[in-house]
Amino acid sequence: MSSPIRSRRAWAGLSFAFATAAVAQESGEALTLDTVKVEAERERATDPVVGYTARRSASGTKTDTSLLETPQSISVVGREQMEAQQAQSIVEATRYTPGVRSETFGGDSRNDWFLVRGFTAQESGYYLDGLQLPAGSFATWRLEPFGMERIEAVRGPSSVLFGGTNPGGLLNLVSKKPPTEAVRHVELGVNEYVNGYGAVDLGGPIGQGGQWFYRVTALARGGNTQVRYTDNNRLFLAPSLTWKPTERTSLTLHGSYLIDRTRGQNFLPYEGTVVDAPYGRIPTDLFTSDPSLDRFKRDQGLVGYEFEHRFDDTWTVRQNLRYGRLAIDFKNLYGVGHAGPADEAQLARGNFVTTPKVGLFTLDNQAELRLSTGPVRHTVLVGLDYKHYALDDEQGYEAGAPLDLLDPTYATYAPTRARYAVNAIRQNQLGVYAQDQLRFLERLHLVLSGRHDWVGLSLDNALTPASSYDGGQRAFSGRAGLLYAFDSGFAPYVSYSRSFNPVAGTTAEGALFEPERGTQLEAGVKFQPEDTRLVLGLSVFELRRENFLTTEGFVQRQIGEVRSRGVEFEANASLAQGLDLVGSASYYQLAITQGVELEQGKRPTGVPEFLSSLWLDYTQPDGVLKGLGVGAGVRYVGQSFVDRANTLSVPGYVLVDAGVHYEREHWRAALNASNLLDATYVSSCSSEVACFYGDRRRAMLNVGYTW
Repeated sequence: MSSPIRSRRAWAGLSFAFATAAVAQESGEALTLDTVKVEAERERATDPVVGYTARRSASGTKTDTSLLETPQSISVVGREQMEAQQAQSIVEATRYTPGVRSETFGGDSRNDWFLVRGFTAQESGYYLDGLQLPAGSFATWRLEPFGMERIEAVRGPSSVLFGGTNPGGLLNLVSKKPPTEAVRHVELGVNEYVNGYGAVDLGGPIGQGGQWFYRVTALARGGNTQVRYTDNNRLFLAPSLTWKPTERTSLTLHGSYLIDRTRGQNFLPYEGTVVDAPYGRIPTDLFTSDPSLDRFKRDQGLVGYEFEHRFDDTWTVRQNLRYGRLAIDFKNLYGVGHAGPADEAQLARGNFVTTPKVGLFTLDNQAELRLSTGPVRHTVLVGLDYKHYALDDEQGYEAGAPLDLLDPTYATYAPTRARYAVNAIRQNQLGVYAQDQLRFLERLHLVLSGRHDWVGLSLDNALTPASSYDGGQRAFSGRAGLLYAFDSGFAPYVSYSRSFNPVAGTTAEGALFEPERGTQLEAGVKFQPEDTRLVLGLSVFELRRENFLTTEGFVQRQIGEVRSRGVEFEANASLAQGLDLVGSASYYQLAITQGVELEQGKRPTGVPEFLSSLWLDYTQPDGVLKGLGVGAGVRYVGQSFVDRANTLSVPGYVLVDAGVHYEREHWRAALNASNLLDATYVSSCSSEVACFYGDRRRAMLNVGYTW
């Protein structure tokens, strides 16, 4: 989606400043060189990304730190890249991000699904402005990309700063904040499924005092999708207000409200999607539920504040707080495989209902100390955070009427009244953490971090009270990273980290499960020459996930371990004025090293071993065609397995994206198409009866005006 042209103007201004500096150097003038340095230093970890390449981030250390000095793999998707690719969801925006497998379950208008380094991450690896949005059961949060300034993918264990989270990594989204200069932008768009939207982004200073700033971001969307009877409707509103009484103090109040109205996703059999059934292939537009029953409603509200006070050049304190409410109403007839022989083309269905409600309170207190001890410079961070998560869950299921896949007819169905789960789940997590970023002689960077968490878990099972539990877990997380930054912008590093994630449930003996553990050893190199917009990264790692649950019959046992070994490459650059590039390649070897006998040595289902992508975008900087641009990209997702025994597989696939855009004065118009060649493919299967088609071609036209 388009937004103010400021990002391209900023790049043009920076390029002009560099050119002016070169001329000044030849003439003996030094003043302009200082100006260039000031411009470069203005970028902060939460600022808009200039071009496609970010220089700083706070997601890896919770401090404003150069990515070149952070001994961890972190990738940043900025506003300009999201706009160039016309990303309509968070997972669409991360399609070109190394280590992230977006759209795990194909085209789904309900949820954002993603893997990081081969591990499912959406349940505990989804963050907004550094605070977690945990998902449990079918209670999933969702965020609107139009309200985001940047998306940061932190790869590898991150519990040492964030508490219980996925060992593969996380996505931390940075929301738009009130700007110090006026922002006024409106836009309209529509895609080939006649799904249209309107959006506004307004903000800037209030009055003449320079203390108050505001921003209001809003979007409304409605219309069809590639599946018949399934709409994708959304209403999003996010106001924020910043008070800066002095240069050292700021308080930002922020909130958002999001409403989603759509329907469930098709669960389709392997035979009929990945391979031919006797009747052929199931059409991608077939609706396998029933319009009389099916609905998915999400009502989500978030409100909070961010406070920061800098006492002097040494001490800074911060407090971030957020409260959220989430309600899901989901009713669906979903496929559970063929009803009888496949040649009869009858899809068996289950009548499913769930209505979870969530209350979430998160608080993070930080104190940052910057000082020097002899030749060593320190950035010390200490913090205490707290999370309260309350989920009231209800789920029901009964066998539903089958559907004729060749001649579907729809009737009138009522939601099932049967219930197999009525639970009240509570989790309280208190964590204390400390970190020291040491810089020796401006070149050698050592990061040492440690954290201890206390977690309380309880479940009140209304249907089977004997399965209720109330207990606690505790865990220590640690990290050590070493990086050497050469003058050339070449920075090799090595790091070791441990993480944990709470596990709800009890053993057969009634004891609480132990937390999951993650352990990673990583080595890599970064290359980011000074005064350029070029980032290259290469990393190798071995990551182990321990204590995950495996199932033997109907009994869950905590005996599992998965090992992920991999290599990741990233290229991100503004190669010349108007020419931007994003490229990545990720190769993994995943294996279940401990578990039930059937799983030993096998790869987890739905996880490809190879991902790669390349995107180029060029905008004519001057001349008659000034402002005219084209973009093109290609994405490859490798083969994945369907079953635990790894006997059935989903083939890999290649997708092509393209776009053309024109920017002039206050206007910007763009036409983008994802999956330009309209390939029909299965994104993944979680079992032989649960396969998911990916998105077919979707062309999007939008027009934006900024003043």
